[in-house]
Amino acid sequence: MALALRRAGPLDISKERASTMSEHIAVLPDKQPALRVMPMPADANQYGDIFGGWIMSQVDIAGATVAMVRARGRVATVAVDSFVFNQPVSVGDVVSFFAEVIASGRTSIKVNVEVFAERNPEQPFTVKVTEATLSYVAINQQGAKRELPSQKE
Repeated sequence: MALALRRAGPLDISKERASTMSEHIAVLPDKQPALRVMPMPADANQYGDIFGGWIMSQVDIAGATVAMVRARGRVATVAVDSFVFNQPVSVGDVVSFFAEVIASGRTSIKVNVEVFAERNPEQPFTVKVTEATLSYVAINQQGAKRELPSQKE
């Protein structure tokens, strides 16, 4: 049995696609994104979806920006604790990465990153496409682990 699939592009929102996506429509968080970017054709695979690795690298950059503020200096990624791709990202989507520190230890910082795509400028809607939790460690100029400054300073 062969299946016929119709691929919808970023601006081609059929009634079928819109109805299945309606349960996934989201609202952007009411805070400043750590990163906001529009993926380009070079970031896409042969089907027009953005490479997962590209999204992962942007998540790492967004997470590192808030970890660096907490560490007041350099950090290094030590673990990707969880990473869930909920929906594909397409060329032309405006992708927003919202990051927040959710825990910190003596040298480490755990960050949650939520990723939203704003689609279809003619009839705009937003969907949550990815969520990840990453761990970073504070490092000194030589790349060795260092303690985090107290939050009271």
